[in-house]
Amino acid sequence: MLERIKTGIEGLDSLIEGFPGGRSVLITGDAGSGKTIFGLQFAKSSCENGIKTAYITTEEDEEDLNRQSQSFGWDFKSYRKNGTLDFIGLAGLRARVTEAEMNIGVEAIKGNFDKLINDLSPDVKVVIIDSLGSYTAKLTPYEFRDRFDLLIYELKRRGITSIIILDSATSQEFNELALFSVYGAIKLMKRENPYTGQRERVMDIVKMRSTKTPIEFLTYEITSDGIELITDLEKE
Repeated sequence: MLERIKTGIEGLDSLIEGFPGGRSVLITGDAGSGKTIFGLQFAKSSCENGIKTAYITTEEDEEDLNRQSQSFGWDFKSYRKNGTLDFIGLAGLRARVTEAEMNIGVEAIKGNFDKLINDLSPDVKVVIIDSLGSYTAKLTPYEFRDRFDLLIYELKRRGITSIIILDSATSQEFNELALFSVYGAIKLMKRENPYTGQRERVMDIVKMRSTKTPIEFLTYEITSDGIELITDLEKE
């Protein structure tokens, strides 16, 4: 039986019992749907449970993520201090790669996704990649599938439980290809409730192998404590 790693979202954990250990889960969604918050909340939960965690960010720096986490009362600095959490910021590296593209051509540096995890310490068991979209520019579908498969293989080989976040633009282009490779996938959405006419956030558990999953959309809110599920399927 697979080990389960808590997502950190209480209502979600009660439904799916956490993520399957040593496997990768894809997180996609609209802008403002809470993808980064989802990643930070998973990192927080893993650190609280004593699991060595790495948060790889390709868009924001550590200061930005600390500011976001502090807005929810999450003390990520203490996790850094006690060695439970590593922040790996690649925004600066991506800027240098973009400059290199202009000088030596795209073909020389097209996204090798597995290089994102080259420098992980051997005791890391949870990884959040936020987001992969920055490394997919100019890739053909075949190139994306080839590189994505290798990333998933490397994470599984190392026994790492991971979530990989795709921005909405990248998801539209490569989502179907990515779905074939990952063990699970969750889509975060904003929609108009047909009964109330009000906007709401819902998540769709597209797939989660080795897991009994609901087929209903799960309504959630982003509160001062992070993402909270407000759909109570257990009582329905």
